[in-house]
Amino acid sequence: MKTLVLTYGSRGDLEPFLALAVGLKNAGHAVTLCSAGRYESWAAQHGIAFAPASDALLDLMDTEEGRAAFEGATGVIGAMRAGLKLANVVKPINWQVMSDCWAAAKKAAPDLILYHPKSMAAPHIAEKLGVPAIMAVLQPMFVPTTAFPVAGMPDIGFGGWYNKLTYKAVAAGFRSYARAIHRFREDTLGLPKLKESAALPRQVHGRPITVLHGFSAHVVPRPEDWPEHAQITGYWRLAPDGEWSPPPDLAAFLSAGEPPVYIGFGSMVGRDPRGLAALAVAALKRVGRRGVLATGWGGLESDNLPDSVLKIEAAPHSWLFPRMAAVVHHGGAGTTAAGLHAGRPAVICPFIGDQPFWAARSAELGIGPRPVPRKKLSVERLAAAIQAATSDEKLRANAERLANCLQAENGVDRAVSVMETVARSNGRGSHGGA
Repeated sequence: MKTLVLTYGSRGDLEPFLALAVGLKNAGHAVTLCSAGRYESWAAQHGIAFAPASDALLDLMDTEEGRAAFEGATGVIGAMRAGLKLANVVKPINWQVMSDCWAAAKKAAPDLILYHPKSMAAPHIAEKLGVPAIMAVLQPMFVPTTAFPVAGMPDIGFGGWYNKLTYKAVAAGFRSYARAIHRFREDTLGLPKLKESAALPRQVHGRPITVLHGFSAHVVPRPEDWPEHAQITGYWRLAPDGEWSPPPDLAAFLSAGEPPVYIGFGSMVGRDPRGLAALAVAALKRVGRRGVLATGWGGLESDNLPDSVLKIEAAPHSWLFPRMAAVVHHGGAGTTAAGLHAGRPAVICPFIGDQPFWAARSAELGIGPRPVPRKKLSVERLAAAIQAATSDEKLRANAERLANCLQAENGVDRAVSVMETVARSNGRGSHGGA
């Protein structure tokens, strides 16, 4: 089976899809990963064939204009509003990414396309090639249910009718790209214009597209009203890099005292990364805790730190988090998964999109204190949350118990099995490169 994996986003967004690509390769299948060009060397490290797409959208997110658009945005509606602010700039970039995906598909000649919804051209490319498509997502945002509102929308207690209605907000957001998708179908792919929404089309044969959810049912139980084509497989994680070792300063810092608190917000720092770093350091000082401050891609910035705080650019979460007393982060799906597997209490400070959903789940599962949204973040609130996360034995016990359950799962293998089944049901090859 030849599989093309189409996805786009931050490093944390990409990692689960790289894990799936590695899983396909280990199962004897040919696989090509298409994403932003900056990740080509990362894919090469895992022996995965790579087709580059434009980096322009990620570059935009790291500019003053991009940070300003998302400053203070919260939840799905906030993300949609932020996207509208950048609409005129983003349109030609999206077109280029769709064109890059089509170029990758022509070269890879896949039997199956696995895609994240950000790769909007994917199901249409699959239709053009006459191959099945599978949507792969890291949060419950595309299959309506009465059990809970769409990730990123508030749960205001109105019940099932409201919960199901919230999924229309996501569909509406994707419909805003309908004109571009229809033009791409007609001008580039030579396909007829769709009569239905361009957001979530069906397979060529009319059946619903299979949707794989890359999280655990221990974290988000499968809703009873989900259709058969919606499946929860467990998390998609790369195996730890056995050759990685910490730099001397990190190794020395960890051995010099009690386990520190990790603080990192990925690229979600807005226009004042130094101010946010100063707030984090002040909160650590207030509760007398050591800390590891992660900078990373567009992350926190700080100089002249006290001896009790170490600044690092990055380290594998699978290695670092188990050595922490607690982890403070923005609630991105990937970082949340790493924290859950590490069995450490979490303080989640959600900024945008699905992050409030994971923050709420963390509190509901009893593995962390109440979330501290970015808009309400202060030294006092963050210090209180860190104090709770590092001193409440019940939180720690719950986190360790959940981690044991998650570590017994293999989401990659389950996802690969579903892909093989879909390929067989559509008469495509399911073994090797055939």
